[in-house]
Amino acid sequence: MTEGMLGFAAMFVLMALRVPIAVAMGLVGLVGVALMRSWPAAISAAAGEFVDIGSYTLSVVPLFVLMGNFVTRAGMSRDLYQAAYALIGHYRGGLASSTIAACAGFGAICGSSIATTATMARVAMPEMKRFGYSPQLAAGSVCGGATLGILIPPSVILVIYGIMTEQSIGALFAAGVLPGLLATGCYLAAVALVTRRHPEWGPPGERASWADRMTALRRIWGVLALFALVMGGMYGGFFTPTEAAGVGAGGGFVFALARRALDWRALQEVLTESARTSAMLFTIIIGASLFASFLNFTELPTALREFVTAFDLPPVAVVVAICLVYVVLGMAMESLSMMLLTVPIFYPLVASLGFDPVWFGIIVVCVIEISLITPPVGMNIFVLSSVVPEVPTAAIWRGVMPFVAADIVRMGLLIAFPAISLAIPQLLRL
Repeated sequence: MTEGMLGFAAMFVLMALRVPIAVAMGLVGLVGVALMRSWPAAISAAAGEFVDIGSYTLSVVPLFVLMGNFVTRAGMSRDLYQAAYALIGHYRGGLASSTIAACAGFGAICGSSIATTATMARVAMPEMKRFGYSPQLAAGSVCGGATLGILIPPSVILVIYGIMTEQSIGALFAAGVLPGLLATGCYLAAVALVTRRHPEWGPPGERASWADRMTALRRIWGVLALFALVMGGMYGGFFTPTEAAGVGAGGGFVFALARRALDWRALQEVLTESARTSAMLFTIIIGASLFASFLNFTELPTALREFVTAFDLPPVAVVVAICLVYVVLGMAMESLSMMLLTVPIFYPLVASLGFDPVWFGIIVVCVIEISLITPPVGMNIFVLSSVVPEVPTAAIWRGVMPFVAADIVRMGLLIAFPAISLAIPQLLRL
């Protein structure tokens, strides 16, 4: 166990020296395995990780990334926002609520929180500024709503968790539906409470005619069709999750072509961005896998399980403690790296306590969502700040606090009532 703690300390020192986190994890893992076994064993482990990254199962990741980029290029995010705005934009705080609803819809076909933040910031922030929304509420609704992108299926984070723990990706996707809807409801409630206390922060927008509403709703048929194609085909048994990702990417390509949003230059940009994002994800996966191998040699997971057993803590208290650890780590680490680093440690412990692995996966993703909007390394906040630099960072921090509170309420409900996450997988017998 001592070797594992020293490994964590070395990794954080490297991170403090601004070494990329993937390199820090991989380097500590490589050296750690070499010191505990031998250099040939360490090099063999590293080579194995590079080979495994090219597996068929992991091809689902770049395919879902590609689908999200095609969807963004096709302008579907703007259509979602306009449809939500036409329906509820005329209420107090309606534009902020429309932003959250559009983020939920976009997350269902994108699967990336960062991509959702960047896209919806360009779509929604100018409109809220035009109607006199406060920077806090506008920024908070974009950053908070965008976290739905890693929970509502298809989700890249859930895919990677499923691969790491050998759980059904279909079951994880099904388990994310109700928590995603619950999160959307909690965020809408946060907007309502904020605008009730500060009505001037979210003045009503223009009321759309019924004709305009029908027109806006007709424009989102592509989003609904693509979601139904991917998820319906997977749960209908027509194709596997990897094949579903390929079908989704192909569907996104067809929609982008049909909307004349693609030319050779745009296609090159989409493919380049997808390759860059996938390479970043795979580099982090390789580094985290090497570090996890080192931790397994240190027997840290076993020592942690024995430590918890010795104190005879209630199982729910252990889960709450794990969530607190995630929140603290989220203040200094990027979300994917944090999950890859901690799941090999916490998953055996949670499984030994008798908890459902699918339910724990949803808990992990939900608490990672909180880390995306908490200081000082809330990735969504930095993405928003880069897209709309005129909004002060302090205003963004203040704006996300009601959504952090909503996330804490949602986490409490999911921990207290596991059936929220497991109802649909059990109904579908996944």
